[in-house]
Amino acid sequence: MINFSILIANYNNGKYFKECYHSLINQTYEDWQVIIVDDASTDNSVEVIQSLIGNDPRFKLYKNPVNKGCGFTKRECMKYAEGNLCAYLDPDDALYPEALEKTFNEFVEQDSLVAIYSQMMLCNENLIPEKVYASTKPIYNNRYFFNCPTQFAHFFVFKKEIYLRTSGINPSLKSAVDQDLYLKILEQGEIKYIKEPLYFYRLHSNGISQQSAKQSAKESFAKVIHETMKRRGIRKINNQPVPETFTNAQEIYELLNYQTNKMHRLISKIKVTLNNSI
Repeated sequence: MINFSILIANYNNGKYFKECYHSLINQTYEDWQVIIVDDASTDNSVEVIQSLIGNDPRFKLYKNPVNKGCGFTKRECMKYAEGNLCAYLDPDDALYPEALEKTFNEFVEQDSLVAIYSQMMLCNENLIPEKVYASTKPIYNNRYFFNCPTQFAHFFVFKKEIYLRTSGINPSLKSAVDQDLYLKILEQGEIKYIKEPLYFYRLHSNGISQQSAKQSAKESFAKVIHETMKRRGIRKINNQPVPETFTNAQEIYELLNYQTNKMHRLISKIKVTLNNSI
């Protein structure tokens, strides 16, 4: 049984894939496979990927016959994953050489964990590191945590068996796909934070999370949060009723405004400290 499946949903990122590929073959941990699903790219992605992976049996490349979007493609990746542990890697990003080894060792030490996440390094378009993403911190995981404002992102490693207990990634989502995954996994048990960057995140104009797509992403994230509230059976947030149906993003974000105040953050920080000392 393979221990690690690295999952890559690609769309028109052929020009960036070389760094992603090299970060994988240079991992200090060696028991892994890579599942790549190309979402009907219109650039030379498939040719670039095939030329790099060659006949290496650790890499498997699949192709959507037509463009299906991020949610569908990431869900498709999971269909082919054979590893006990899974993690998504965007094709324009890269991993630190010790990323797999360090997360694997954490699971060995604490088998009850459902997922592990780390800090990530923000990089420029050439993948040159600029600064650690400041918002990734330890969290107090309860039913009222929605990762809003964002506290963790990449590198997120989860057990395949835990993913299979959930409804899986929503295939209709075009953005906020990772958030949907995080919140579903969080409902299944405890997670651990590694306070060091294990993931290089490339900032560039073509990225799905860049400025032109931010409004659409905010809308999708609000829908994901609302679905999460309903799934968790939450009828009220901070004494305010949760709407039965989603109408607009602002309504959802206003329900969570209290989570940004200093007292709430202080209480959460104390809970995290107490939780870690047990």
